[in-house]
Amino acid sequence: MTFVLQGSLLDQVEDVGLRTLDTGVRRTPLSHGAWIDVRPGWLTGADELFTRLTLGGAAGVDWRSERRVMWDKEVATPRLLRFYGESEPWPDPVLAQARSMLSAHYREELGEPFTTVGMCLYRDGRDSVTWHGDREGRASRQDTMVAIVSIGAPRALVLRPVGGGAGRTVRHVLGHGDLLVMGGSCQRTWEHAVPKTSTPVGPRISIQFRPHDIR
Repeated sequence: MTFVLQGSLLDQVEDVGLRTLDTGVRRTPLSHGAWIDVRPGWLTGADELFTRLTLGGAAGVDWRSERRVMWDKEVATPRLLRFYGESEPWPDPVLAQARSMLSAHYREELGEPFTTVGMCLYRDGRDSVTWHGDREGRASRQDTMVAIVSIGAPRALVLRPVGGGAGRTVRHVLGHGDLLVMGGSCQRTWEHAVPKTSTPVGPRISIQFRPHDIR
């Protein structure tokens, strides 16, 4: 599996690492107790990590295609996916480092560590995810957090209150190591999406960290 990525001139380093979370994090309160934090460029060497995760075989991620039923017809999910549970080995050591840093930084608010990592590979602008909240498990009834690290080509992640609402959409273009954390009631009272785009765009990987029993 080969993907052509237009790298960032600001991230031409081979060493993959993480910057501090003590500075550079911007919080935006939403409504109903929801909020988002954004830390631009949290992960350095994002292009190098993208290459590692898309090598395929034992060296990368065994990306999987899933199918779902829409309008009484089974169709392929418009992106590739891989979920790693708490007991599985993860494909790159920087992911475990990121989990530890996120768990330490949000320990007081979250009250528990991040334990799992899920990944979505958007191959081009035709790949997307529709409006949804991560409400499987405890997230349907409890406040929680989902942390997303974006590597590869920048794509828009949009948020809106459940049920919509004119003029209330929040939009962030994420890529090249940016971090976005959705917290509070965000998974229950807001929904998010990565819309399709007709603009030529390269591949992107969304790396999602979640606590136990949150999907």
